[in-house]
Amino acid sequence: MSIEHSEKHPKSMQLPREVVIGRDVLDGIAEVCKRLGVIPSGRSALVVADSNTMRIAGKRTLESLEDAHIDGEHILVERASMDEVERVVEASQRASLLIGVGGGTVIDVTKLASTKRGIPFVSVPTVASHDGIVSSRASIRGEHGTVSVEAQAPMAVVADTGIIVRAPYRFLAAGCGDIISNKTAILDWKLAHRLKGEPYSEYASALSEMSAKIIMDSAESIKPNLEDAVRIVMKALVSSGVAMSIAGSSRPASGSEHKFSHMLDMIAPRPALHGEQCGVGSIMMMYLHGGDWRAIRDALSTIGAPTTARQLGIPEEHIVEALVRAHEVRPERFTILDSGLTMEAAIALATHTEVIE
Repeated sequence: MSIEHSEKHPKSMQLPREVVIGRDVLDGIAEVCKRLGVIPSGRSALVVADSNTMRIAGKRTLESLEDAHIDGEHILVERASMDEVERVVEASQRASLLIGVGGGTVIDVTKLASTKRGIPFVSVPTVASHDGIVSSRASIRGEHGTVSVEAQAPMAVVADTGIIVRAPYRFLAAGCGDIISNKTAILDWKLAHRLKGEPYSEYASALSEMSAKIIMDSAESIKPNLEDAVRIVMKALVSSGVAMSIAGSSRPASGSEHKFSHMLDMIAPRPALHGEQCGVGSIMMMYLHGGDWRAIRDALSTIGAPTTARQLGIPEEHIVEALVRAHEVRPERFTILDSGLTMEAAIALATHTEVIE
């Protein structure tokens, strides 16, 4: 019997209209903007970047707009905060399109600012470190840590593999960890459906799982300095983001492993990258679900992503504390951790999966 959730009311899905992946595709971003038809005469496009990504790709974006006789402006942001979002909103009053050029921080700020303005945005990732480049969620830092905020998905994604491949390989490996962690996110979603009656989409689930499978099956091919590796990861990140748009939530790609990562962000003196923490979390969560946790560990290891606390650079006691307290994160989202782990159980879990020694 199908357990696809049947909506009583119409449900809208925001999916990218165009996804362009390849070498030097950034030089054609103006043509993408023209095809979208969202910059009428007298209006402009606002490029959002940080100081580093402006140098790497922002200037090329502005040059492409200028060559196509599109009025382009820019603004630099420093952090993913509501203050920065409001700065972008204020700076974009003439704009009918925002273009986020950068990593998670820049794209999340652009995403939320465009949502507040009610105008579309184009995602131009300079790294492939997590699926936020396509998703309809934005991670914004507040007084009590980072929170996930509903936002709109990008109208288009322009991913220049020639730029992304030059980023430190650690970011690409982290993106793989984020995608592979979909495996346990889906198991948590199914559990919440069975135990709590939470709506569940088989289609979104299958797409999310397929993204994880592609990365795990391709682990041997994902290496530094290979544009083919970037293409594989980017396509999987796009699929993962689309799965969230279909589901209308981040459920297909965010479960107990993400709660673990978010708690680490709050308690660890120097957290690792989001995707790195989610990958390690997924090893342990798969063990709790009774699945093949070694397959996840081995795929991450082959790719070159962390699999232990030592490799994350996080003290073991913070790993254990994050496992014990992870259920405090988004308590409305039920996962396998939400019954609460004792300190002893958390230590045994991390030790058995060799995350701590």
